[in-house]
Amino acid sequence: MKKLYAPWERVFKKIATPFEEFIHAQTTTGLILMIMTVVALVLANSPISEAYEHFFHAYINIEVSSWKLSHSIHHWINDGLMAIFFFIIGLEIKREITVGELSDMKVAILPILAAIGGMLVPALIYLNINAGAEGAKGWGIPMATDIAFAISALVLLGKRVPTSLVTFLVALAIVDDLGAVVVIALFYTNEIHMLWLALALGAFFVMIALNRFGIHAVLPYLIVGIIMWYFMLESGVHATIAGVIAAMAIPSKPKYSPIALTEHTCKLLSEYDKYPVATDHMMHERQKAILQNIKDTIDAVGTPASRLEHGLHLPVSLLVIPLFALANTGIAIDFSSINESIMQPISLGIILGLVAGKVLGIFGISWLAIKFGIASLPQNTTMSQIFGVSFLGGIGFTMSIFVADLAFAGNSEFIFQAKIGILAASLFAGIFGFIWLRYIASSSNK
Repeated sequence: MKKLYAPWERVFKKIATPFEEFIHAQTTTGLILMIMTVVALVLANSPISEAYEHFFHAYINIEVSSWKLSHSIHHWINDGLMAIFFFIIGLEIKREITVGELSDMKVAILPILAAIGGMLVPALIYLNINAGAEGAKGWGIPMATDIAFAISALVLLGKRVPTSLVTFLVALAIVDDLGAVVVIALFYTNEIHMLWLALALGAFFVMIALNRFGIHAVLPYLIVGIIMWYFMLESGVHATIAGVIAAMAIPSKPKYSPIALTEHTCKLLSEYDKYPVATDHMMHERQKAILQNIKDTIDAVGTPASRLEHGLHLPVSLLVIPLFALANTGIAIDFSSINESIMQPISLGIILGLVAGKVLGIFGISWLAIKFGIASLPQNTTMSQIFGVSFLGGIGFTMSIFVADLAFAGNSEFIFQAKIGILAASLFAGIFGFIWLRYIASSSNK
């Protein structure tokens, strides 16, 4: 007799690889991010826009005796919650380097070179347009690629694009994220307090020591990680960098090998079958103990890094990213002067950087690398598809907005121009890249 499952039960019955879970999480993030951006824009241009703005500028204080930490809600989101987002980025970077696409240099060389080109060329275009002006500080804004939006666009294409193209974009975006983290740490830090920075590094070495001593419990890393975040916040280096650094210290090797799991589980299952069930719905007490032992063994084979990445994707997708979008993408748009705003050097530099710069950097470097035999084209893909993906790389959004707030802190006019440029460029790059891959690149692959 065939067993029937409700629709939601079918979802839980499906077995997904870590890479498939990662793609699903990024797609979910992209869709939620799009919805919250629309909500933020509506609120910012509605009769309650003033209340919306005042809400995120309200202060939240944490006080313990004489110690006090006071920041606005906007600041808590960008420096606090976004540290969790950067922690996820750090775990993704570590996974890609250890067991993912970036672990094999023959496969990784093309997305690495493409990502470098996709960061350098947009920055150079932006600097050329804003040379000698105060807006030149924003050169890091068009370097970023929003992995969630870019992957969402590819996933919507379904089987029209090969899996190898998705992995190429994932690897490229991961390298791009790493580059953005380095840029934020090195170039968007105004003042460094060395004592606090030394304390932050000390906390990091404590986490490394926990790793080396074989501690796989998550709680000690969480406690030390929060302490490191506070030290980094006080040091002047952007506090979100603590999230990436903390991820590097999380154990990514299991306590027991997969082979040991197989042998141990088979042995326990054989013993499990020896005991008769007490009733139709109850197990023998010994069977319960065996199943608990199997569960504990499976947990020991899984790594803290993989458990955290899997466990945090949902709260980051449903809480952190939506709050970031709600707090940062709500800009009041004067449609009568929008053309004038877009033509400002900052907006223009970002638009040309994210659109033309990303295409020249990603596609151009990829073409040169393949032509000169430095790298090879991913399996079952065409240069036309790489061209389409290079446009998707121009969806800056989350990281671009984040860098814009750092580059032009305190200058609302420049931040407005930057966000207008980011929104316009990301929208055009996403739509054009999707259309190219859907109607042009797909036909060239037949």
